[in-house]
Amino acid sequence: MKIGFIGTGVMGASMAGYLTGDLYVYNRTKHKAQGLLDKGAIWCDSPAALVQEVDIVFTMLGYPDDVREMYLGETGLIANGKSGQIMIDCTTSSPELAARIAEEALEKGIAILDAPVSGGDIGAKNGTLSTMVGGDAAAFLTVEPLLQAFSSSVSYFGPAGSGQHTKMANQIAIASGMIGVAESLHYAKSAGLDVERVLETIAKGAAGSWSLSNLAPRMLSGDFKPGFYTHHFLKDMKIALQEAEKMEIKLPGLALAYSLYEALSDDEKMEDGTHTIIHYYENDKE
Repeated sequence: MKIGFIGTGVMGASMAGYLTGDLYVYNRTKHKAQGLLDKGAIWCDSPAALVQEVDIVFTMLGYPDDVREMYLGETGLIANGKSGQIMIDCTTSSPELAARIAEEALEKGIAILDAPVSGGDIGAKNGTLSTMVGGDAAAFLTVEPLLQAFSSSVSYFGPAGSGQHTKMANQIAIASGMIGVAESLHYAKSAGLDVERVLETIAKGAAGSWSLSNLAPRMLSGDFKPGFYTHHFLKDMKIALQEAEKMEIKLPGLALAYSLYEALSDDEKMEDGTHTIIHYYENDKE
């Protein structure tokens, strides 16, 4: 089986590393794929060249516009793909776009899955991502073992766009939770407590969460290297707010989180991971 992987950034490179078989890779910046090339992956000079070589394509991109161009552009995957191929987009993107891509691909006999993941750089490195899938059911059964290679949980939710809707639910839960983690640490520090001991204690009780255990220690140590970029998180929250508006539902917690992240500096949004939200409180942003 020949597998292609497009987008070998912070998470994509680790995910691709768990795939077996002949692996073909493309990334806009070639050096980010070097680790995979050193292990035997085959470089392709363009997405069009890659899709002509493989049976299955994974993509892990940044923004919905990137996904749209990659799949629907004249030099993109569908235009240069062939009947019988399966394409899996692991980008967190628009449910509406996922449905449109699946519809256009179907006309060419190509099956599309929207399969966004959760777990950040840690989950990608450890092969313990949570993968939520929408799209062609038969295609899902075919590629499920590949998804399981880098995941601890793989769940199928229904038609195209369902995976993206599930990821929006995931991001909504994280958004408000990140505020809680940051405010908890800020409160403990302001009260003059040993914040590390407070964190160790509350993480073992009802307040325990993935963010509290994995990201709060990074907040305390001043390590803001991105497991997941803040500007990508803002993109996700914006998509969720747009989808909520279409459903005519209100999500005030999500709206608040979006506004607090928007108040961060441009450098914090572009360079740091999502736990940079602690800077909102430390810098007394109002």
